[in-house]
Amino acid sequence: MRWIWIDRIIELETAVRCVAIKNVSLAEDVLHDHFPARGSRPPRPVLPNTLIIEGMAQTAGILVGHANDFVEKVILAKIAKAKFTDAARPGDTIRYTATIERLDTMGASVTGIVERVNPLDGGRRPMASIELMFSHVDHNRSGLAFPQRNFVFTDLFMDLLRQSGFAPPESIGTD
Repeated sequence: MRWIWIDRIIELETAVRCVAIKNVSLAEDVLHDHFPARGSRPPRPVLPNTLIIEGMAQTAGILVGHANDFVEKVILAKIAKAKFTDAARPGDTIRYTATIERLDTMGASVTGIVERVNPLDGGRRPMASIELMFSHVDHNRSGLAFPQRNFVFTDLFMDLLRQSGFAPPESIGTD
């Protein structure tokens, strides 16, 4: 099963920037494991930072893939930096902003800012900064063979784009 860690894309500027949001809910099972009640201490559910990084990687991966109409298979190659200043809790809305720093035939580097959105006034407070590197596996030099179909940008991601108002090319989304 593939998990999507963003709920909606709200901005998508080709080869420049992508903004997505994630609503954190107690309905997500993973929150109950981080951190359950122990003894007299009540539960303190938080969304693990690794899943916040995954949400940023998905946001940034869509940005990189969109730059070339999803022709390339874009994979996360490296998390260059991830610095967190706060945790995401149930009821929070997370805003992911990914910006391309470099894009070429081999891949891309992207910087990302994660913010908590105040639902009352729309104000935002920084939670993390993340730097990611992506590879276009169709141009890999390792000699590894990859499937012809685009196994990265599946129907789940293409549906997310459509539902967010950013229709992808019809030929994409094969899983």
